[in-house]
Amino acid sequence: MKVDKYDIDIVYLWVDGNDPAWQAKRNALIGAAEESSSVNCKGRYANNDELKFSLRSIEQHAPWIRNVYIVTDNQRPEWLDTNNPRVKIVDHTEIMPAESLPCFNSDLIEHYLYQISGLAEHFIYANDDTMLNCDVQPCDFFTEEGFPIIRFSRKPFRKLRWFWREKIRRNPLKNYSKKVERASQLVFEKCGVYFTGMPHHNIDSYLRSDCRHVAEETLREEFLANITHKVRNNDDVQRVAFSYIALAEGRGKLHYVTQKESMIVRIHKPKDYVKFRKNSPTFFCMNDSEYASDCDRQRAVAFLEERFPDKSRFER
Repeated sequence: MKVDKYDIDIVYLWVDGNDPAWQAKRNALIGAAEESSSVNCKGRYANNDELKFSLRSIEQHAPWIRNVYIVTDNQRPEWLDTNNPRVKIVDHTEIMPAESLPCFNSDLIEHYLYQISGLAEHFIYANDDTMLNCDVQPCDFFTEEGFPIIRFSRKPFRKLRWFWREKIRRNPLKNYSKKVERASQLVFEKCGVYFTGMPHHNIDSYLRSDCRHVAEETLREEFLANITHKVRNNDDVQRVAFSYIALAEGRGKLHYVTQKESMIVRIHKPKDYVKFRKNSPTFFCMNDSEYASDCDRQRAVAFLEERFPDKSRFER
């Protein structure tokens, strides 16, 4: 069967961090956002309507996507046309155990995406700030055999660099790096292969059955140990573990990206917009963070409005 004959869905995580009810729920558990915190800063949850623009990019560049699943915490975008039969809102309560709720930890939520009712075996996963910049086809995400094409950034000396940083210079890794390293170490222990490639921080391909295999078999105990991590924790297992294990067990095709294919636009860095226009990558991410200001967010929205000016059929 040719890869373009598979049904392929897209899954998003989405949160409206501007919602007072959601803010009260978060504040009760972990306190108000801290601008200097990479784990609980405003940029981690800010809603700049990136999802609207991401869906515009999907309609424009990947109209062959079957269904759009949007995973939320009792929220929905006010502009979204929920009468569109291709749009499915999935609440955290539908896929996650009660011990994990309420959850403000995307790493934990991602462990349960395979539980989405009706999700296709072949699916791609996107954060709401990831976009397509040009036309793509199913064969850009899955091989003829139906295996995911797994995109990494090439980091051949990552293990040595991080060892030097932590053990020699005594400079602790940040939360994100610790979670990726934990995934690498666990896969090495389970499968005997240590992968140094880093997530390219953009739209990724998965098999639903692979995710179930990892969550319920290969890393079952490790995932269960993290079931109450409602906020980001250094012991979390980053979702790259799903891809590492798929590669280790021969169910994925490794592909390294450059900035000409996949690029992170850090919205607080004007030079990144210049690089974007120069590289014109296939995939790009509008990365908000603890370093971004509201002015940076306004500039990002203006950029996306210019890039994707036309409403999609996913909008009211």
